[in-house]
Amino acid sequence: MPIALITGCSSGIGHALAHAFKNAGYDVWATARKVEDVARLHAEGFFALELDVTDAAALAALAERLAQDGSGIDVLINNAGYGAIGPLLDGGAETIRRQFETNVFAVVEVTRALLPALRIRQGLVVNIGSVSGLFVTPFAGVYCASKAAVHAINEGMRMELKPLGVRVMEVQPGAIDTRFADNAGAQAELLIAPTSPWWPWREGIRARSRASQDRPTPVSEVTRKVIEAAQRATPPALVRVGNGCGALPLLAALVPTAWLDRVLMKRFGLNQKH
Repeated sequence: MPIALITGCSSGIGHALAHAFKNAGYDVWATARKVEDVARLHAEGFFALELDVTDAAALAALAERLAQDGSGIDVLINNAGYGAIGPLLDGGAETIRRQFETNVFAVVEVTRALLPALRIRQGLVVNIGSVSGLFVTPFAGVYCASKAAVHAINEGMRMELKPLGVRVMEVQPGAIDTRFADNAGAQAELLIAPTSPWWPWREGIRARSRASQDRPTPVSEVTRKVIEAAQRATPPALVRVGNGCGALPLLAALVPTAWLDRVLMKRFGLNQKH
């Protein structure tokens, strides 16, 4: 039976992918950070593991467990992540650091830890990026930067792992119907404060935290496309899915910067002086 290991399975795309791969006949190792989420995943029939993808010791223990098992991994999906929404300068370097530790550094460290298991079965690494890595908006600069970094790392990883027999694929979702907006909104509220220079534009910050739910695509469409691509003899380098996944990168590439700035600043209230 093929084996898929998926990080960040507590909700959203990760949870949906775990079920999709299980239904496709995979033995799914589903990871989550919280004990209660691990218990729920176990009850749903997964081989559930507690894993903080930023914890080096936990990754080393997982790698050792896989080495002792010796069966290898067919598919690794680096899905764990979250969105830091708010003004860049309000959060500062600490917010950027936390965002990159989960969204970027963990992609490298999880893949590095599990590379021996991937080589056993000449497996596939699937990195979950975002169109936000190509289309930057106000009040999401940190999140967009993290996904731009995932895109660049994925490109390098794909070429470097190919001689080792390990394939690499990136998924760039657009607007998907998940709890991302709720989580992003909660993060944004932690940063919005009356002392911020951007306090007068707080409704724009809130609007950006909800933007991913603008006519969102059902998460089932993501799982269908990922499963289909992962099972090809030669998986594609890139899979885009979800509302805006094609149009937004195209706008970023073709529309003059000054015009795009005006549109985005109006969309999120930054054209209003206070």
